[in-house]
Amino acid sequence: MNINKFIAILLIGTVAWSCGTQKKVDNMDSKKKIIEVDYSVGPTTYIYKTKMDYSKLVPVTLSNDKTKISSFPHPKDVYYNGELAYPTQLEEGYLLDNRGISSNVAFLNITYVEYSKLEKAPSADSLYFMIIDNDPLVELYNCGNRYQYKDEINELNNMIIKKQLSKCKKVVID
Repeated sequence: MNINKFIAILLIGTVAWSCGTQKKVDNMDSKKKIIEVDYSVGPTTYIYKTKMDYSKLVPVTLSNDKTKISSFPHPKDVYYNGELAYPTQLEEGYLLDNRGISSNVAFLNITYVEYSKLEKAPSADSLYFMIIDNDPLVELYNCGNRYQYKDEINELNNMIIKKQLSKCKKVVID
């Protein structure tokens, strides 16, 4: 066998071996991702508990000093996947946010149904006087990118039942 053929066979073997090794590494990485929470860019998965049941009431976002409303929905924006954006009930009293809450959430004294029927969005000042609780959260967890879950409700419920919310980032703990 001449030296050129030997080098060619050696190079082909090396390339084939390294491609096979890369696949094994990729498979190990993908298994690791299933175990860890994915915080890549995308819609955030928030799980929370409140002091009282506000699940039918419209949430707004307050400024850090809680003296004004910094964000609120238009009446046409209180929907998620074509349905009113009520939070999804999870195990042990947790709720899955479908509206876009944050640690500065406050709840208004108006239901999603009532709010969705308004012709136009009220002013932030008028909504501020409708707040019934400006500090409603007991717990709030950021559980990563919402698109990482194949069966979101079951996977989140399993994390709750198995006491694995420590995989998520604590945002608020009362």
